[in-house]
Amino acid sequence: MPESPLRLIKRCAEYKTTAEINALGFGRRGIYVLYRKRRIQSKDTYTVVYIGLATRSMRGRLYRHRRTKKSLWTHYSAYEVWDNIRDEEIIELEGLFRHFYKKDPRASGLNVQRGFKRIRNVRENDLTEWPSSGSTRQRKEKH
Repeated sequence: MPESPLRLIKRCAEYKTTAEINALGFGRRGIYVLYRKRRIQSKDTYTVVYIGLATRSMRGRLYRHRRTKKSLWTHYSAYEVWDNIRDEEIIELEGLFRHFYKKDPRASGLNVQRGFKRIRNVRENDLTEWPSSGSTRQRKEKH
């Protein structure tokens, strides 16, 4: 059996128009990105408006966004996860991606969050405290 090129993502479709939501089909779980397409200096650009997740149906989530945020986005990308990926893993991916925007002044207000709380549990900014690569030493508990 051939090995999959990606561990988490089964397939993706990128920069699709809102008219193509129906083609996505039902029951696809994963991460999606909403974009606003603009033409800048004769070149198409896609600004990220929102990153979201679907643990039941990306198609349903996109339809809801189309009703509530229609004027804010023009295109989407959908990243379907494999069937063995748990909902908690999808939530973690989405939280991490949105965490990247935390201090980005260009990020859409729809996408910014105060932070991904779970990342605080593994944050250790003092790099001298990180075990050397390959070490089995456990992370130091902070009190």
